[in-house]
Amino acid sequence: MTVGIDDIAIYIPRLFVDARDFAKARGMDPDKLQRGLGISQMAMVDTNQDPACMAANACLKIMQKNDLSPNEVGRLYVATESSLDESKAMNSYVIGMLEQVYGDDSFGHCGGIECKFACVSGSYALYDNSNWIRAGEAEGKSAIVVVSDIAKYDLGSSGEYTQGAGAVAMLVNDRPRLLEFDPKVTATSIKNEYDFYRPFGKETPIVHGQYSNLLYLLQVKKALMLYKEKALSSGLIKLKAGETILDYIDFLNMHLPYSNMGKKAMAYLLRHEWRKLPRWKKVIEKIGMEEPVPKDPRGTIESVLADSEFMTKDHEFTKKFTKTEEFQEAYDSKLASSLIASQMIGNLYTASLYLGFRSTLEFEFQKGTDLEEKRFGFGSYGSGSSAMVFSGVIKPTYKEIVRDMNLESEIGNRVKLSLEEYEEIHENKRGLKENFLKSKKEFVLVDVKNTPESSGERRYVYNS
Repeated sequence: MTVGIDDIAIYIPRLFVDARDFAKARGMDPDKLQRGLGISQMAMVDTNQDPACMAANACLKIMQKNDLSPNEVGRLYVATESSLDESKAMNSYVIGMLEQVYGDDSFGHCGGIECKFACVSGSYALYDNSNWIRAGEAEGKSAIVVVSDIAKYDLGSSGEYTQGAGAVAMLVNDRPRLLEFDPKVTATSIKNEYDFYRPFGKETPIVHGQYSNLLYLLQVKKALMLYKEKALSSGLIKLKAGETILDYIDFLNMHLPYSNMGKKAMAYLLRHEWRKLPRWKKVIEKIGMEEPVPKDPRGTIESVLADSEFMTKDHEFTKKFTKTEEFQEAYDSKLASSLIASQMIGNLYTASLYLGFRSTLEFEFQKGTDLEEKRFGFGSYGSGSSAMVFSGVIKPTYKEIVRDMNLESEIGNRVKLSLEEYEEIHENKRGLKENFLKSKKEFVLVDVKNTPESSGERRYVYNS
């Protein structure tokens, strides 16, 4: 059965911090920050916004855009790692908000849960709902999968440079106009790790940066190898001599904790895939050095990171590799357009992969690229840790969706925060009603109860 993404909508808060101002205030070289991480602006939530209302706003956009009634939606899943409650699922908050617009109990039939597995949970939610449709239980209805997060790190930490906020809603059904998923090739890799996590009661995560970055690469590579096995055994892709599986992926979308991490991930995967091919010899000649190998090639991640000589040489090798014509050609044609939105918005955790997909669609269309029948590969990663690799093909009807995409107009007029204002929001020094912006035609948070019998109850309204 055909299953895929029929449409996609975004909601991005209009407040932002300029990365150059941010770098200067933290004593960093703004150019170095922008080159190293690929960040220019970071979206920030207002005092009366949270992940639930962002998710509801993205859902409302996709429903209104497609003139959907609640009866046409059979499932609504929210994937997030910015959970508001240890028991009550975020999709119930979202349904409550949507029913302010569509009427009481209008979504009463709609199943769904909140999904959590760091940044990969949105991909699991897509997979779960795709299989619900494949099983024939949808009975013509669509599913909405929403990914919504606030990426927040401690003041003064290295992660503070990779913040952001937003939500992406995807309409999934058996008549997709945008992208059809390739069946029976989705691959996963999972392992119990503590590379990035947020204990109960802690607002910001504990991050082991280098460890997490390397684990991301290793887990996605493992999932890619399994995807390759499935794609070849199913006959979806047939490799010829000297070819790699990535030659058959026209566009690559990677998880983007910051935009340049996508570039690093692509370089890592290409090195792995090209290493045994004739083209690698030419690349090595251009680089002018052999690819370094750690002292203990089968060692742990800790042993690799502790191998300072290898790490230095590997960094040098990667830098030279990314400057080769061969890499640049692959990067420009497969990945670069997916990074543009991330540079403008920042880290969205679960939503970063799908904002990248949305970015590719808009900016490749603007370039005049014909996307019909092009295969998109997705490299999803969530700390803790799991990776998922899957793919899909763009449908001939994609233009009716993509031609109206305009990131800047969809976000609206953005307002730059001063560093003092940013820190007030970050440290929760402004009250719920001390919001910076006046909201219109969107859901906002208006109350969080603190009485013993109702502690934590949240109330939202739709400002028409």
